[in-house]
Amino acid sequence: MRKKTIVSVMFLFSLLFLLPEQGRKLHANAEESSDDVTDPPKVEEKLGGHGGLSTDSDVVHRSSESISKKSLRSSAEKFEFQAEVSRLMDIIINSLYSNKDIFLRELISNASDALDKIRFLALTDKDVLGEGDTAKLEIQIKLDKAKKILSIRDRGIGMTKEDLIKNLGTIAKSGTSAFVEKMQSSGDLNLIGQFGVGFYSAYLVADYIEVISKHNDDIQHVWESKADGKFAVSEDTWNEPLGRGTEIRLHLRDEAGEYLEESKLKDLVKRYSEFINFPIHLWVSKEVETEVPVEEDESAEEESETTSTEEEKEEDAEEEDSEKKQKTKKVKETVHEWELLNDVKAIWLRSPKEVTEEEYTKFYHSLAKDFSEEKPTAWSHFNAEGDVEFKAVLYVPPKAAHDQYERYYNSNKANLKLFVRRVFISDEFDELLPKYLSFLKGLVDSDTLPLNVSREMLQQHSSLKTIKKKLIRKALDMIRKLAEEDPDEVHDDDKKDMEKSGENDEKKGQYTKFWKDFGKSIKLGIIEDASNRNRLAKLLRFETTKSDGKLTSLDQYIKRMKKGQEDVFYIIGSSKQQLEKSPFLERLIKKGYEVIFFTDPVDEYLMQYLMDYEDKKFQNVSKEGLKVGKDSKVKELKEAFKELTKWWKESLAGENVDDVKISNRLADTPCIVVTSKFGWSANMERIMQSQTLSDAKKQAYMRGKRVLEINPRHPIIKELKDRVASDQEDKSVKETAQLMYQTALIESGFILNDPKDFAGRIYNSVKSSLKISPDAVAEEEVEADETETSEEATETKSDGGLNIEAEPVEKETPIKDEL
Repeated sequence: MRKKTIVSVMFLFSLLFLLPEQGRKLHANAEESSDDVTDPPKVEEKLGGHGGLSTDSDVVHRSSESISKKSLRSSAEKFEFQAEVSRLMDIIINSLYSNKDIFLRELISNASDALDKIRFLALTDKDVLGEGDTAKLEIQIKLDKAKKILSIRDRGIGMTKEDLIKNLGTIAKSGTSAFVEKMQSSGDLNLIGQFGVGFYSAYLVADYIEVISKHNDDIQHVWESKADGKFAVSEDTWNEPLGRGTEIRLHLRDEAGEYLEESKLKDLVKRYSEFINFPIHLWVSKEVETEVPVEEDESAEEESETTSTEEEKEEDAEEEDSEKKQKTKKVKETVHEWELLNDVKAIWLRSPKEVTEEEYTKFYHSLAKDFSEEKPTAWSHFNAEGDVEFKAVLYVPPKAAHDQYERYYNSNKANLKLFVRRVFISDEFDELLPKYLSFLKGLVDSDTLPLNVSREMLQQHSSLKTIKKKLIRKALDMIRKLAEEDPDEVHDDDKKDMEKSGENDEKKGQYTKFWKDFGKSIKLGIIEDASNRNRLAKLLRFETTKSDGKLTSLDQYIKRMKKGQEDVFYIIGSSKQQLEKSPFLERLIKKGYEVIFFTDPVDEYLMQYLMDYEDKKFQNVSKEGLKVGKDSKVKELKEAFKELTKWWKESLAGENVDDVKISNRLADTPCIVVTSKFGWSANMERIMQSQTLSDAKKQAYMRGKRVLEINPRHPIIKELKDRVASDQEDKSVKETAQLMYQTALIESGFILNDPKDFAGRIYNSVKSSLKISPDAVAEEEVEADETETSEEATETKSDGGLNIEAEPVEKETPIKDEL
């Protein structure tokens, strides 16, 4: 037995000695003449081998010579780039590819294109796919930390020798100057992202690249280059057979070590290539616990540690167990496996009728990184056809972000992601949706846009304007449909039928919730988007004097307008409770008119842009120009109070009062102050004065002229008219007129310029009502002399238990008698 063992060992040693020698001979022959290399097995002879990225150590050994040297193989056919490569790489790295992470996006995109091509050919000829692993359309990523190699493998259409030379030399052959011109013109921008500039982005992280490719019509070849002006193509006789497809090996730079981390690669795939049509697998390592049998030596040691008493008690049981079950222990082992990285399906590629509500909800949570259980309020899934074709999915989030409007004009990040042929490009394209729709989440995938790595260049693409226009319309239609499906939004005629049917209970109040979260965005849209102003106005909601606390729309308001009413009445203030008590509404409410309440600060800006709706003008009831029916006695009243209005205007000459008129909006209040039609309202003045960087000169210019309107039916006004008629120089009448004007300013929402003057007039009025002399003043405070003050201070300290004499008071302090 021992003789046989010795003979076997000697035979193995002889094999190990002969194999390296044979390898050196083969390599030497290859260097002398590439035509003499006939001994190594050809790729065709090994087509039955493993189809995926190899994990076999022999394969690594076969390619170790080239990898270790990172130099072009001497037996390969050499080529020189026609353009100046250094300048080309400078353009790619510094100008276009400012973000190194996207190299993986580009290579995966190329792999996906290759898989698409072979899948298309398979529609007419299934034999092109082959059998076994070769028929699997997938992308595999593997890393080797020891040798700093990152490999990306696909089972796509592959490339022939001619394809390798042509495709990987396209950009260089075109010349750097011609390339730049194509990028800046409206020419063929599709060169970007294909096997040209997109492929060369790999040199951001690698200093040596091998491209191993096998096409069904050719043998397997290797393309290799260090981007130093040369590349080489040779027949591949040392790597494992691919069967079909392409494998790219990146020999990473020292500073690119982060791309050898599994977590980094997972993040990049999730960010850029999550929705690629084909499965993307990563070769990962994991630690698992396994049970292994305990060796006899270890078992004997454990038994020796037990006490003799225990041995005696359990002797019989151990003998029986040892016969039935062998002893084991748990150990941690490192295992490797393929992990699927893109398990979320690209649902936008399917027909909307085929996608379930659960799938839309799951996709939203993945897209928005929303880990709550709330489902989105609404969504829109559509395909756009025509000059620009794209697919899109838009979502209305279940609630607004906490900082939705804090950085409205400063934030560059949008919630809409742009994909080109299922490859993520950017989420910073605010050109796709306007700012006021930035609360929407979703994606756009276009097959007509170029896979452009330059964000600035893609922004200038003419197709973006068409995409933006269609997206806005679809978004507004989605929001409009949200309102139409809400039972609370249904008109009274149809509401009874819906209540009887009992349908759409879960949609009840959904638009009210949407308006509370995102209503300000609709208002900002009316301000910013003139072309869609009318569509957005239909989405407006507000409370009115007749809505009973519920929200209503402009269409519903117009439907309830009184016969003969020409304008839509509204009033703006800080709160509904304040507006309900406003004197501007007195006569309107009595006559049965409906008035809209606007309580948001942005409403002041909104109504400067929303001039009309459905041929109806808007009228602020706190400004001039209000028309409320017809009053046959207007002329008579104007004539009767002509003397009073003229006198009052003269007495308020220093108060910036433009005129004093008879009011047609008052019922119970004696007088109010209104502003000119195109000037700031009282509410707007208050808003502008609270601005940190407000301009006092601009405020004085924009402040509307004030008009004092008096109620001719009020007893105070009638009495004041009689007093003025009898004596226009009466000081008490002038004092009363001034006090009434200041009171009217406050009640109308204005801020007094001199509150002290107003307070003094109020106190004088109180004196008069209490029959106190106008000259009566407050009693002067009694002052104590210095001696009394010192004695009181000494007594205070003595009472505290301290026998210390008080210091003399340097300054007299007035003290009241009570102290």
